[in-house]
Amino acid sequence: MLESLGIVNIGVFFAGVVVIILMPGPNSLYVLSTATRRGVADGYKAAAAVFVGDSVIMLLAALGVDSLMRLYPAAFMVIQYAGAAYLGWLGLKALYGAVRKGDGSGGDAHAECRENPFRRALALSLSNPKAIMFFVSFFVQFVDPAKGHTGLAFLVLACIVQSVSMTYLSFLIFGGAKLALALKDSRLAKRAGNALAGSVFLGFGLRLAMKAGG
Repeated sequence: MLESLGIVNIGVFFAGVVVIILMPGPNSLYVLSTATRRGVADGYKAAAAVFVGDSVIMLLAALGVDSLMRLYPAAFMVIQYAGAAYLGWLGLKALYGAVRKGDGSGGDAHAECRENPFRRALALSLSNPKAIMFFVSFFVQFVDPAKGHTGLAFLVLACIVQSVSMTYLSFLIFGGAKLALALKDSRLAKRAGNALAGSVFLGFGLRLAMKAGG
């Protein structure tokens, strides 16, 4: 069924999603800190906001690519090359973060936050316009435009991302608070995570560039 929609290499996509979701980011750290300080209910309010925000961003990415494909079918190759360059830049940036020196210190910016967790998490999720470019860059390498269902394929991939994301956020809310907080403060864990993420992004960027050129 997925192949009929033009979705390819779903196993590689799923593995990449897992690695990306496990990377510490402002959304997941805010959900974690909210659940730790204010309990499961508020943790899920924050998680729901992340879900809504990411859904909006991925929907915009899907509609944008689908509209562009309908108007300019040849633009898909341009999107692929641009996506490959963007993923490569993210990879190099993450690898730099893994090797640069720093004390890794810093307090939790949200530790004293007393505002509505849903509104705060939604603002965090929607405040990064680069997320649209990221989702386009990542999704485009797993979609075959020849099938004619680019927008729908993007939406299916988005549903997979959201399923993995909510599973991970639930883990943070219920069982991973102490472990995640410990890893957040570990310089070694941060550097290892950056190195892994950088390698993944560079690998996907190279893969996308080869796909576009092939």
